[in-house]
Amino acid sequence: MRFTHFARPVVISLLVLAAAATTLAQRGGYQAYLSYSGNQRYDGKFVFVRMSYPYFRNNAAPWSHDYPNGEWNFLKILTAISNVSAHVNESNIMAFGDPEIFKFPVIYLCEPGFWSMSDAEVVNLRTYLQKGGFLIVDDFPYQHWGNFDVQMSRVFPEGKFIDLEPKHPIFHSFFEINSFDIIPQYYMQGRPIFRAIFEDNNPEKRMLVMVNYNTDISEYWEFSQTWRMPVAETNEAFKLGINEFIYGITH
Repeated sequence: MRFTHFARPVVISLLVLAAAATTLAQRGGYQAYLSYSGNQRYDGKFVFVRMSYPYFRNNAAPWSHDYPNGEWNFLKILTAISNVSAHVNESNIMAFGDPEIFKFPVIYLCEPGFWSMSDAEVVNLRTYLQKGGFLIVDDFPYQHWGNFDVQMSRVFPEGKFIDLEPKHPIFHSFFEINSFDIIPQYYMQGRPIFRAIFEDNNPEKRMLVMVNYNTDISEYWEFSQTWRMPVAETNEAFKLGINEFIYGITH
């Protein structure tokens, strides 16, 4: 699935404030980590796919953070400013072992500090990425790196994370992001760090995994219609997310 022509807006502030989504209860606990039965069937339209993992506590599962308003607000902006045809008020929750993920070019994971996979899920994710899939990781406190690194080392034992600079094409796939200083921080200290895994550990080849480390841009998506977050910062969070998804769709 490729989309190559996009209508670039001058500003997206009004679109951000106009974005609306129906509030649903978060899906938490172990019983919700498997692929959700209400998922959208593949029909050629882009679908936001949120990845889940086992979580045995009683509170809401970390992977469900910002669901569903985060993705639904994001999809409204994405479809309003580009020609990406997408399901706007529906999204998918899928497990890493689900063979259906191969139908979708981009998958999204948040809060990887509690993430774990079975051996079969590791193989499925590796195959998905090698066949052209793209994983975006967000809502990622700095203290969660250790667990995430362990899980990814199972997927790509020889894989190396490479820190990205603003000149990388992913930051110019739709909007021009020339400095990381404009990326807002919701609750984490310090600057956000962007890391990636590439085919053959070669930055000139296709990116397989994009990591928004020490930042949480989806928090801005979730609250974009509430005035809780500054409009200027929310705009930048949408711009970064749109760049990442457009890059994943088109590469």
